[in-house]
Amino acid sequence: MSNPAVVIAIDAGTTGIRSRAVFADGRPSVSAYQEFTQYFPTPGWVEHDAIEIWNAVLTTLSSVIAQVNAPITAIGITNQRETVLAWDKTTGKPYGKAIVWQDRRTADRCGELASELPLVRKKTGLVLDPYFSGSKMEWLLVHGNVPVSANLALGTIDSWIIWNLTHGASFVTDASNASRTMLFDITTMQWSTELCSLFGVPMHALPAVVPSSGRAGLTALASGIPAGIPISGIAGDQQAALFGQACFQTGSSKNTYGTGSFVLMNVGTTCPPPTEGMLTTVAWDLGTGETTYALEGAIFVTGSAIQWLRDGINIIDHASQIGPLAESVPNTGGVVVVPAFTGLGSPWWDPYARGAILGITRGTTRAHIARAVVESIAYQTRDVVDAMSSAAGVSLADMRVDGGAAVMNLLLQLQANQLAVNVLRPRELETTAMGAAYLAGLAEGVWPSLQSVTDAWQLDQQFAPAHSGTESSDYELWKRAVRRSLQWARD
Repeated sequence: MSNPAVVIAIDAGTTGIRSRAVFADGRPSVSAYQEFTQYFPTPGWVEHDAIEIWNAVLTTLSSVIAQVNAPITAIGITNQRETVLAWDKTTGKPYGKAIVWQDRRTADRCGELASELPLVRKKTGLVLDPYFSGSKMEWLLVHGNVPVSANLALGTIDSWIIWNLTHGASFVTDASNASRTMLFDITTMQWSTELCSLFGVPMHALPAVVPSSGRAGLTALASGIPAGIPISGIAGDQQAALFGQACFQTGSSKNTYGTGSFVLMNVGTTCPPPTEGMLTTVAWDLGTGETTYALEGAIFVTGSAIQWLRDGINIIDHASQIGPLAESVPNTGGVVVVPAFTGLGSPWWDPYARGAILGITRGTTRAHIARAVVESIAYQTRDVVDAMSSAAGVSLADMRVDGGAAVMNLLLQLQANQLAVNVLRPRELETTAMGAAYLAGLAEGVWPSLQSVTDAWQLDQQFAPAHSGTESSDYELWKRAVRRSLQWARD
């Protein structure tokens, strides 16, 4: 009896690396995980050590290959998207730290470029915000002592990992990641000379853009990693989750509760015009000559607010305690937490917003604050969905959810109540990794069609709206609190 095909997904997240083996016959996967350090050198700055990221990839990937003890058919890669770094292609050494997507150091520069917003919106579907990669690359070149030479590489984390896996043979990214840089024209599917000039980014330093599903390179011999494994799937984490949730029909949508939360809606193969408050992004390119696009609402802080409760103010000892603690009180007692720790994303797009806790009384307990944090995740998602549905002219049919916080029944019930639609939780919550695996396996014939991916999706639990009568007033209180937090950090 032959062994089933095995695809390994490398999920390079914001706080750690998970390598996961996915078996074509559906047997339980095996995985390995390793966190890496978060650096906060000054308020509003967030950095990563690219060498530490690569070492975590090497460690986890080697561990999974050893556990599988069978030939690997393909590798798929999914990654935190807008994080960028610069390195020397001759030495392989990074120039300083990587600038993380959460970093706000280029907020003033984005403000200076406000007159260029129509150009940015038209070509990229994005907004002028430090969240995206273009202004980060410019900062590295201007302030990061990065020499512009023929050997310079400027890339996102997927490019860095693939470059190392192939020992420098492949310097590539896919269209879903390229579309997040503010340098890529999503209508022509090419790097924009106009935008690269605007940010002073040399085009020769950018990676080649390849399909999200298709062979992008072969592994080179490294510690614990055999040579010759095809790297056949690449996607930004949120697009990978959309794919892993089998959202292949126009209008289908998902929300991933991770460090931040990201709502994506498949809008088909025609690039829509810029939409107020929303991002237009490339969902995936399967190498068929057609590109699938998505509307996206980006929420910067959700799961990291739970981390803040644990590590910042020590209200909980473990993230798993948040659900029971929040459920121990029937409501927040009037407390609202706006977790705008790194500004607010969709639909506000205010890099100067800052976090706030409002409505505290002498009777406020840590349980009320914990519940207010959980409720803030549901409210921020409603902010995005309301704007998205209005812009797209379609009502949300339901919402597929995944990510770490999706295990929390209280959150998903609150979400269903606020959205007034069914919230569907799949059995497999790590849909980001599954999406990367499916993209790679699709290219190598492990999964023969999109229908085979759809057939693999299985429902765990459905949460139907249960109205208490206070949803509207609670949401209005939330919006009042958000207005208090806007523009807080502006001089």
